[in-house]
Amino acid sequence: MTQPSTQPSTHPSSQTSAKSAAKPTTPAQPAWPAALAVLAVGGLYMALPESLTMGPSWLLLAVVSVLLVPLILARLRGSFALNQTLGYVLLGVVTAEMLWSLYLLVRSLPSHQLGPLALLRSAAALWVTNILVFASWYWRLDAGGPHARHLRGPHTKGDFLFPQMTLAPGTQKAFDPTWSPGFIDYLFLAFNTSTAFSPTDSPVLSRWAKVLMMIQSSISLATLALLAARAVNIL
Repeated sequence: MTQPSTQPSTHPSSQTSAKSAAKPTTPAQPAWPAALAVLAVGGLYMALPESLTMGPSWLLLAVVSVLLVPLILARLRGSFALNQTLGYVLLGVVTAEMLWSLYLLVRSLPSHQLGPLALLRSAAALWVTNILVFASWYWRLDAGGPHARHLRGPHTKGDFLFPQMTLAPGTQKAFDPTWSPGFIDYLFLAFNTSTAFSPTDSPVLSRWAKVLMMIQSSISLATLALLAARAVNIL
């Protein structure tokens, strides 16, 4: 009499499902700080004179608010590829507006079109905007984006080498396998880049990240240098 087989099933689909279920992930990082950052960019543009903006000063905030609606809905519905694409579009719009306003600011300096207070307010708004915009780019692009970082599990590989990634087992504060960089980590990175004109605690590993940090440092340096030059009446 033939005994029934008691060997476990080795069907490929069951093995794939088991591997997927066993694959570790990290806690999903909240997206609201990134949304708040781009809204803040729109708010900062309302402080600029309309001679430095593309259209009315409130226009960027309106465009950002409209684009955020489908972006948030795509995330809530699990359409992460669409969310990533819309994020690129949104950041492209605010980056283009920032560069255009910086160009208009530079062009207005020799003719002294702006008064001292308006110049100081505009330069400060653009400097803070530069930090928020590039922090958003780093958050959106590093290691494939926030959703890809969540699925990958322990954040041991990325375009930036955060201090948490270098902690060895057995040290006073060992590496936390559930840690993943959030928006505040990228905001801190962007702030250091704009103030020190170089990365501080997080080395840059990929070429695209190095290019973006060079652009950010150049914008920050140009804004501060032009403001200082105007202050001492060089221009």
